[in-house]
Amino acid sequence: MKNLFLLLLVFIFSCNKNNNVAPTPNLDVTKNQVVANVTPIPLDGKKATYLYHFAYTCLDQEYPNKLNQVLGDDTYLKTPQQLHPAFYGCFDWHSSVHGHWTLVNILKDFPDFESRDVVLAKLKATLTETNILKEIDYFDDQYNKTFERTYGWAWLLKLAESLKEWDTPEGQQLSKNLAPLTALIEEKCIAFFNKLNYPIRVGEHPNTAFGMSFALDYAKKYNPKLEQVIIDKAKVFYLKDEGCPITWEPGGFDFLSPCLQEASLMAKVLPKTEYIKWLDAFLPDFRHNPSQFINTVEVVDKTDGKMAHLDGLNFSRAWCLYEMGLILDNQNMMALANTHFNASYNKMDSGEYAGAHWLASFALYALKSGTQEL
Repeated sequence: MKNLFLLLLVFIFSCNKNNNVAPTPNLDVTKNQVVANVTPIPLDGKKATYLYHFAYTCLDQEYPNKLNQVLGDDTYLKTPQQLHPAFYGCFDWHSSVHGHWTLVNILKDFPDFESRDVVLAKLKATLTETNILKEIDYFDDQYNKTFERTYGWAWLLKLAESLKEWDTPEGQQLSKNLAPLTALIEEKCIAFFNKLNYPIRVGEHPNTAFGMSFALDYAKKYNPKLEQVIIDKAKVFYLKDEGCPITWEPGGFDFLSPCLQEASLMAKVLPKTEYIKWLDAFLPDFRHNPSQFINTVEVVDKTDGKMAHLDGLNFSRAWCLYEMGLILDNQNMMALANTHFNASYNKMDSGEYAGAHWLASFALYALKSGTQEL
C-alpha cells in the first residue's frame, strides 16, 4: 500500500510539471502572432482605391457647408466657393485642405493610380494661382485673421510639404501656386506660437500640440525659424508636465488625444534618451503596457458630426502610437496602433457625410505614420 501511495504521488507530480510547461509549438505560434500584430498595416493600392473616393467626391461638393466666418457687414454673405475658391468643398475649409492632401499623397505614392487623370483634373481646377490669392485675401481680412488657427494652418503646411515633395511637373506647379498662402501660414504660425503663453489642451481643433507637431514636420525641412520657435515653445509648454490623466480620455467629441498628441510632439522635439525619461514621468508605465490605459472607441451615431469625431480619434491615436512606437522600438505601442486603426477603418463607408468628408485623411495619415512615409 505504501509503495502504491508513493507511485501515485510521483504520477501526480509528473502530470502537474508537464501541465505547467507550454508545448514548444504553442510558444512558436504565440511569437508569430505577436510579430504579425506589431507590423505596421501596409498602404497598398487596394487601400488607396478605397480611401481616395471619399476626398474625391467631396472636393467640389459645396453644400452642406460650415463657414466659421466672422461677418463684418452684409457684403460678407457670399457662397463658400466665392469666399474660398480653392478650399470650398468637403463641408469646411480645413477638411477641404486635408482632402487635397489625401489626393496628392495617393497620386504621389501611386504614380500609376487608375483614377490619376480625373483626380489631377480636380486638383488643377482648385489649386490655381488665382484661387490661392483669393484665399489670401480672406486671411488678410481684419475680422478673419485668425481663421482656422491652428488646425487648418497645420494641414495647409502638410499639403505644402507633400506638394514640395511630389516630384512631377504637376506637383511642382501646384506647389508654386500654393506658395504664397504657404508663406502666409508660416508667418502666422511664428507670430501665434511666439505670443501664446499657455498651450490649449483639448481633444479638438485648437489643440496646440497637434498644430505644433504638423507644423514642425514641415518646418524641419523648409523653415528653420519656425522650427526653432516650435521647439522652444514646446519645451516651455510641456517639458515639466507629469502624470497626464490619459484614463480620463476620451471626451465625447474628441478626435485627438490631448495626452498622446503631446507625447508624439515631444518625441520629435527631444533626443531619444531624454524623451524616454520625460515620457516615463508624463505617462508612467505607459511604455510597458499602453493597452491598460486606453482602448478603442466606438461611434454610436454616425449621423452626428460631433460623435463621428471618435472614429477620427482611433486614427489619430494610431498615428501617435506609430510615431512613438517607431522611435522607441516599442512593439506594445505598435500593436495598439494597429488595433485602433482597424477599429474604424472598415466602418468609414457608412454613407454618412458627417464622417465621410474627412476621415479618409486621418486613415491615410495613420497608415503613412506606421511606415514613416510622411
